[in-house]
Amino acid sequence: MRNWRAYPESQSKGATGCNVSLRAAQLLLSLLAITIILCQISISANAEDSVLTFGDAALALNGPWRFQVGDNPQWADPSFNDSSWETVDLTPKPGAHDGDGGLTNYTSGWSARGHSGYAGFAWYRMTVRVVDSGANTLWLAGPALVDNAYQLYVGGRLLGGIGDFSRTPPGVMAIQPRLFSLPRDLWVVNGQHLSTVIAFRVAQLKGTSTAADGGGIHIAPVLGTESGVRNHYRLQWLEKAEAFAVDAAEPVFLLILAVMALSMLPFDPKDHFNVWIAAVLILLGAAWFNQPLFWMAHFETLKDFVVWRLTIIDALLLGAWIMAWRAAFGLQRLRWIGYACAGLTVSYLIARPLSTALLLPDLPHAVISGFATVLKATRIGFLLLLLVVMWLGYSPRGKWLLFLSILTGSVTVFGRELNELGVPGIWFPYGVGLSRSECANAAFAAVLFVYLIQRLWRFAHAVRRTGASGSPI
Repeated sequence: MRNWRAYPESQSKGATGCNVSLRAAQLLLSLLAITIILCQISISANAEDSVLTFGDAALALNGPWRFQVGDNPQWADPSFNDSSWETVDLTPKPGAHDGDGGLTNYTSGWSARGHSGYAGFAWYRMTVRVVDSGANTLWLAGPALVDNAYQLYVGGRLLGGIGDFSRTPPGVMAIQPRLFSLPRDLWVVNGQHLSTVIAFRVAQLKGTSTAADGGGIHIAPVLGTESGVRNHYRLQWLEKAEAFAVDAAEPVFLLILAVMALSMLPFDPKDHFNVWIAAVLILLGAAWFNQPLFWMAHFETLKDFVVWRLTIIDALLLGAWIMAWRAAFGLQRLRWIGYACAGLTVSYLIARPLSTALLLPDLPHAVISGFATVLKATRIGFLLLLLVVMWLGYSPRGKWLLFLSILTGSVTVFGRELNELGVPGIWFPYGVGLSRSECANAAFAAVLFVYLIQRLWRFAHAVRRTGASGSPI
């Protein structure tokens, strides 16, 4: 679904080339009766000789757009002269995807277009002329990926957007597919043509993106008839749902494993590993489930996400991760490991919110930078503590499943460190997004299941041999 291919007409008798092939591919992959004609074209901004003609279709407004950083309410006025602005082309490269959810038709933001590190407001404007088909309303599908919020103006009128612009800085939520109707009174009639100015006011908050290609619109909006745009809108939602389907499914298996671990407690209440690994699985499941919750449910703000998901859950997960393997190796007597783990957890809870300008935009940059260094040092401290636990508990016999569980799970838990080492977070074999963390999480769940069964067998064997409870280390 992530990579649409067009086949020659000779391969489909009675078909109309690209359009029918697109339908067939989508029917096979999604089993949904969705039809769409999506033509990506370049439209010259403010060019009187550029006229769009379409029937039951949707046209990607790739550009070039007029672009300007800053903010001025007059820039929404159709009569404003934007000829001195920069031009931006949002035409995606073939097979382009974003590096997180794998959304298609992705293009680089303003950081890769001469405005590296810029955070604030910026405007995109385009004059659009279409053949007057007599339809009362045209439709527009908003950009499916924007850093971080936007408002849409058509003919100088605010039609809506995503984000709360009544606040300073604007309140930010996840960008979702959005439909806008463009009634006839938004267009200027000129003979057989209609024209209007489409403008996007975009806001990127401080501390929200450090990507080299971040900032602004990443996927072009789509204009067309109601049927064509609605079909494209449905495909956008289908693609987004596909991107987070695994994130919603994996927590179920993690919770089942947590119940399995806790069900072993009555047999050996002194084995603290079962409690700690259950805590790890619950926290890991909460972290994964929060991804689709944030992107799909649209009630959690970006600030809520940073506080709840990136601060509280991550800190507790790292702490529980160390304590679980400490118990698995039978190192409870080494209390200093628990004290060090608690100290690192508290350090993380303090440093994480103070290391981003999103939560405290008025905090001096030097302070934010300092806490970012503390946060990085804290994560490295967790990693070093894990290595110490593994070294102290090392045994050449019978521990390979334990070490394999730690290895596969750490790919997810210490994913940020892998990113900094340049390990890709997502691949696209055959056009399908394959997440590193999703694969590692699935492997961790499978290996941990076998390890839990092994522990249960060892315990049962010890009870059968001695006739009393024993701890299967």
